[in-house]
Amino acid sequence: MAAVSSASDTGDPRGRHPPERRLLLLGGPQSGKTCTANSILGDEVFDTGTETTHSNVGQTEIYGRRVTVVDTPPWAIPNDPEEDTETDHNDNAGAESDSPRRPPPSLDSEGPCMGAILCPPGPHAILLVVSVTQPFTDTHRRAAEEQLGALGGGTWRYSMVVFTGVDKLPKGIFIEEHIANTGEALQWLVERCGSRYHAFDNTRKDSEDNTQVPELMEKVEEMITDNQGWYFEVNELILLEEEQARRALEEERMRMEEHARQRDQMIGGPPRELRLLLLGWKGVGKSSVGNSILGRRYFESGQETELCLRRQALVSGRRVTIVDTPGWDWFSVRRTPKRIRQESQRGAALLRPGPHTLLLVLPVVSSLTARKRRTLLAHIETLFGDSACLHTMVLFSCGDWLGRTPIEEHILRGGRELQRLLEYCGNYYHVLDSKTPGKDRSVSVLLDKIEEMIRENGDKAFLPIQTEWLSEESSYSSDNTEPEDDCRGCQLQ
Repeated sequence: MAAVSSASDTGDPRGRHPPERRLLLLGGPQSGKTCTANSILGDEVFDTGTETTHSNVGQTEIYGRRVTVVDTPPWAIPNDPEEDTETDHNDNAGAESDSPRRPPPSLDSEGPCMGAILCPPGPHAILLVVSVTQPFTDTHRRAAEEQLGALGGGTWRYSMVVFTGVDKLPKGIFIEEHIANTGEALQWLVERCGSRYHAFDNTRKDSEDNTQVPELMEKVEEMITDNQGWYFEVNELILLEEEQARRALEEERMRMEEHARQRDQMIGGPPRELRLLLLGWKGVGKSSVGNSILGRRYFESGQETELCLRRQALVSGRRVTIVDTPGWDWFSVRRTPKRIRQESQRGAALLRPGPHTLLLVLPVVSSLTARKRRTLLAHIETLFGDSACLHTMVLFSCGDWLGRTPIEEHILRGGRELQRLLEYCGNYYHVLDSKTPGKDRSVSVLLDKIEEMIRENGDKAFLPIQTEWLSEESSYSSDNTEPEDDCRGCQLQ
């Protein structure tokens, strides 16, 4: 900490600017920080309808002095099981049972230093806002101590407790009695601030006889005088670390905004194409899944697929091309007729220059044994090569059967063989309710996952078709037309 004389901070020596006082407000969740900041500024500068997530600055002029007020996000109040028990048994709890709790702050949460950065070169007063309607336990005391410690040494000399919600105190009870009755933790906080405190009733801020703000500023002036006109300056190393964290957050926000912008452009511009090949055993619902994705009854479901069929539709801003294929044998590659195996390969050839994703359809109602899993993988690798796993996603059909059971719970119940299959597919999976074509909102999520897989595959965005798959292609295709739109200009190639 560096304490710097405010002599150079009293304004322009030629009188161009009024002298300034800078106030930094800190406090826990629902402590009334934002309302207090607005009361000091004399206007609804900050939004009180939502929780503060980033530090904000407001300015006003009070008695010819420019006052800068910085509102900050609430500090975290970690859960303390022992104190929760004590609170539950406290007969005088009242509003204490509604005390807001927050988990420890995450790595990307904004600390008090960010607020200090917004009132350079440093705050004259650090106002610790505490609501009288909430308990102040030892856990709250440690949270306050941690927050001030993050700013560096010497902060307590510049700190003052501001009590909010004093209109909620029982009639005849003054703030001094509240401090004495609340407990040692609150008394410690007040004493640590040099017994400096102020009571605020934010419901009186518009009344004509409201003297709360002038009285607060008088107490701030007294504290500045006691500190010989100095203000608090955050340690430069702490500021540097906080600035680096702020820049990292800003870069992440910009990255997310750019991603959203590109997505909007993608949807608003020419449709991108996704080429999907449906694969799996006989009777697993491949045709129904294809209809669900495309939003119409393009494939005949309820009967065995004999020949590959290609259909296309505009779905969620993308041009989606799907090829349905005949089903494989459940237990052996050899028991799958050669014609069926060749038809699967030619189905991929219909998606020139190659399918982006092999959708391996698996009903949620079926169990997966070691033999079945090995058979599935043998079909994929025999027909499409070792790199096919990079482009394979498990698509669970009959999703309506799950009811309210999450798919993740179903996977856990499915046992090790199902989990090994998903590991082979890079843990890419999705579940569809194929009974309601065009009404399943998860289709858009499925396409998002497919695009994520494509990005992960980088320069191998799709599975290139092989020359041997092209032989006698037209004779096996029920399209009976030349392959349309070979997608050589597709952005996802």
